[in-house]
Amino acid sequence: MIRQCNDKDFEIIYSIINDAARVYKGVIPEDRWNEPYMSREELRLQINEGVVFRGYEEDGELVGVMGIQHVQDVSLIRHAYIRPQKQNRGIGRELLSDLRSRTDRPTLIGTWASAAWAIRFYEKNGFKTVSQQEKNRLLKKYWSIPARQVETSVVLADRNWLDLHPFP
Repeated sequence: MIRQCNDKDFEIIYSIINDAARVYKGVIPEDRWNEPYMSREELRLQINEGVVFRGYEEDGELVGVMGIQHVQDVSLIRHAYIRPQKQNRGIGRELLSDLRSRTDRPTLIGTWASAAWAIRFYEKNGFKTVSQQEKNRLLKKYWSIPARQVETSVVLADRNWLDLHPFP
C-alpha cells in the first residue's frame, strides 16, 4: 500500500534513505559521500523546503519512500529509496507512478551520473536524460545543490517537459 508519510515516519524515512544509499559508497565521488549519507538535519531541511514523501508499506512497515517537490513550474522527484532487501520487486515503479499521478506539471529527476542503475530505472519509466548544458541550467534553476554535485549529476525529464522544451 502506498500512503502519505507524516511526522511520525521521520525516523523510518531517515533509516530507509541511509540503508538504501549505502549502494552509492565507492560509486559516487568520494568527496560527495557522507556518513550517514543524509543527516537528520538535511532530511528535516528537505521536508521544510517542500519535499513531500510517499511511502510503500508492506505488512504495516514502510519499506520504500520517494518524495516530490513542486518548484516554480515543475515537480521534482526527490530521494527515491527502497530497502535493499525489498528492491527489484516493483516498489520503486509503483511509488514513481503514484507521484506522477499527483502532478500535472512537467517532472524532472536528478541523480548521480555514476549511478547507472538509477538512470536505467528512470529511463525504463519514461524519462530521458537531458543534455549536459540543459542539465547544468536545470540543476541551477530548480535545485539547491553545491557546484560539485552539479558536475557529478544528471537530470532526466518526463514527456511533459520534453514536449515543452525539445532538445537536440
